[in-house]
Amino acid sequence: MKEMNLAAVLVEQRRARKITQEELAAHVGVSKASVSKWENGISYPDIVHLPVIAAFFDITVDQLINYSAQLPDAEMAKIYNSLAESFATEDFEAVIVKCERVVKKHYSCYPMVLFVVQLYINHAAMAPTARRKNEILNAATSHCQHVLQNCHDANLLRGVAQLQALCYSLSGEAEKTIQLLCDETQHPTQYGDGMLVSQAHQMLGNLEKAAEVEQAELYQCLMHMMESFISYLRLNQASPEAAKPAYLRAHAIAEMFNLPRLNANTAAILYYTGAQMYCSANETEKAITALQKYTEICTTGLFPFTIRGDDFFNKIDSWLTHSTQNIPLPRNEAVVKASMLEDVTQNPAFDNIKNNEGYMRLIKKLEDFVG
Repeated sequence: MKEMNLAAVLVEQRRARKITQEELAAHVGVSKASVSKWENGISYPDIVHLPVIAAFFDITVDQLINYSAQLPDAEMAKIYNSLAESFATEDFEAVIVKCERVVKKHYSCYPMVLFVVQLYINHAAMAPTARRKNEILNAATSHCQHVLQNCHDANLLRGVAQLQALCYSLSGEAEKTIQLLCDETQHPTQYGDGMLVSQAHQMLGNLEKAAEVEQAELYQCLMHMMESFISYLRLNQASPEAAKPAYLRAHAIAEMFNLPRLNANTAAILYYTGAQMYCSANETEKAITALQKYTEICTTGLFPFTIRGDDFFNKIDSWLTHSTQNIPLPRNEAVVKASMLEDVTQNPAFDNIKNNEGYMRLIKKLEDFVG
């Protein structure tokens, strides 16, 4: 919230409209001396005069008193840094009092409230007793709940549940962490919450479930990374110098994690995109090698459509079944098989290798498979 600066606003508005102090005083029903005191910051208008003055200048009362519920980012950062420094140099309880004053003053500035929550999380361990530590974390949880109930900013709300769950975890309330972040299978409903949920299961002594959650988080991380690699390759199709290093790294990761077994569709798309990239760079043999991998996956590993674990991801089968059970297949098998052939034979990116013997053998293999 900005400091009230009614005096400057009055002067600015009056001069912009070329209105004298006498005219403003007459409209409001006060003396010229009163308007002069307002503009010099000696006194303030009575509260009943504020709507009259604001209407006279065709502005809101908030604009008149220079009020905004939301702090600029730079101002929030300044307050946060000042409070963080205070924890290192001042009495702990005195700084907590300062933090609560900030929350009360900026109660509807939700990012600032969450900054205080982060301060509590980062410094609760400095509390003189375990009981006091939990009281501070409970206060942080209450502030999170206030934001959840009143804020309508979807971007801001995404991180609030994580902060609240972290407060529960630091307080030793593992059950509440799981209840807040998980579905009925006790797996996180949002990617990125796995570490907190795993820690909660460990606190409860359920190491098997903790390992299952960690594996599911790693699996999702791998799939997000491969999808990002593919997107990056497509973006840089015309720039092989940027695309080739990305493809080589993605290929190495795919080999390391046996991606064709885990998710054959993603692996096929990766090698298909790599083949296009190598064709644009006129590296025929490497393009053929990538197409060979694409063809092998399409003809041996793509059907039936299955997302599964392996020897490393050996605890996620039940999670995969639950998380994919309501995801419909986009096309039927016959259509997909036909499109696999068309994608290679009709794509102009492969025109410069169509007379290559290796390419023709791959087309024959795909034709036999499609039937």
